[in-house]
Amino acid sequence: MPTTLNDAVADSDLSAAAWSDALLQRYATSGPRYTSYPTALSFDEAFTADAFTAALARSNDAQRALSLYVHIPFCRKICFYCACNKIATKNTALAVPYLARLDREMALTARHIDTRRPVKQLHWGGGTPTFLTLDQMSELIDCLDARFGLSSDPERDYAIEIDPREADVLTLRHLQSLGFNRLSLGVQDLDPQVQRAINRHQPRVLTETLMDEAQRLGFRSLNLDLIYGLPLQTADSFAQTLRQVIDLNPARLSVFNYAHLPERFPPQRRIRQQDLPDADEKLAMLRVTIDMLTDAGYVHIGMDHFARPDDSLTLAQQNGTLQRNFQGYSSHAQCDLIGLGVSAISRLEDSYAQNTSTLADYEAALDQGRLAIQRGLRLTLDDRIRRDAIERLMCDMRLDLTALGERWQIDPQDYFKEALATLVQAQQDGLVNLHQDVITVTSVGRLLVRHLAMAFDAHLPLQTPQRYSKII
Repeated sequence: MPTTLNDAVADSDLSAAAWSDALLQRYATSGPRYTSYPTALSFDEAFTADAFTAALARSNDAQRALSLYVHIPFCRKICFYCACNKIATKNTALAVPYLARLDREMALTARHIDTRRPVKQLHWGGGTPTFLTLDQMSELIDCLDARFGLSSDPERDYAIEIDPREADVLTLRHLQSLGFNRLSLGVQDLDPQVQRAINRHQPRVLTETLMDEAQRLGFRSLNLDLIYGLPLQTADSFAQTLRQVIDLNPARLSVFNYAHLPERFPPQRRIRQQDLPDADEKLAMLRVTIDMLTDAGYVHIGMDHFARPDDSLTLAQQNGTLQRNFQGYSSHAQCDLIGLGVSAISRLEDSYAQNTSTLADYEAALDQGRLAIQRGLRLTLDDRIRRDAIERLMCDMRLDLTALGERWQIDPQDYFKEALATLVQAQQDGLVNLHQDVITVTSVGRLLVRHLAMAFDAHLPLQTPQRYSKII
């Protein structure tokens, strides 16, 4: 049996790697999504607000562009599958004090930022950002612009997550006037039976109307979110949803695997275990998703993301500038991410920092004139090297060990000796190939790239795997 990745090359005909349910089931373990490395489970409460402001000051030296994430935690109605940090209310007046605290957080943060750095990326997530009234959206944009200086560059990436049940054509026109040029619409499933089971009644016409208006207004890119593995779903019913979605022709699609963790997320306790599809049915859904979307011309970016060949996500992957961040894949690499709002996470060149996830604690900190940082991490040199390796593997679906070694002045074969030994089995199973020190992920391996990245994770052995979702 080969003992190194190089030795395994001759034993694996990767061009003939075929879909195997048995193989995928064997790799269907739990693992990180690597929206960061190290992952949030490694964050430490010893990392304080002072450590964060020091990291902000250091980040000015590199003069990297900025990416801003704003968390809006409010929802009018809870979807049973949801694992987001949210507050259920129909009272938009509750957003008024929250927006005031957001502005206070911006002011405290901006003191330590060179605001001449351009804001190339902006993302509003939640919760439901469109919970805000149009006037509240305008107020929030004005605050962001006053504190950081927003961009009018046509290449900017300003995105917002939208619940089609809580937006209309006037909402889209207003968002365009505020500078947003990309939309992400939550759909999950178009089957009325599944929608009832997850407490999300959303007829196709709501989504279709918004998509038509977004196209007419000239939004640069539009993403639809789908979830497979929801209660009462079958491969056949999900195929019906996919056919309708393909007809709608979004530029991007995110097709997530539902993670049922009712012990951690109370709304999921409303979902009956017996209504969930079994592992074989979920694999069938995954198979039909990949087959139908690739047949329709979408590029499988990796994991659960698909994009049209001319979309900026696909182009970024082709030119090696794709990045992972807390919103998933991003076409804007080399930005320092500032997270604003309850539970938001910031990513700087050498640090991560997360706000408290409790609204009362978030408000109390800002009322006392201090940032609401609850925990974080300053990366070691080893963390940064491994983050680079994991990110390039997950974004490019290849890892050039020679280039990595030159960037960090290391011998990659020696430095990653254990990781490469771990990948021998993956090579034999047709998930990766190695040629001239370049690890290439196969088409089947794209489904399991989270598992491949785990080989480079030095923190994972110290963590509880069950804290992560299933890979597929």
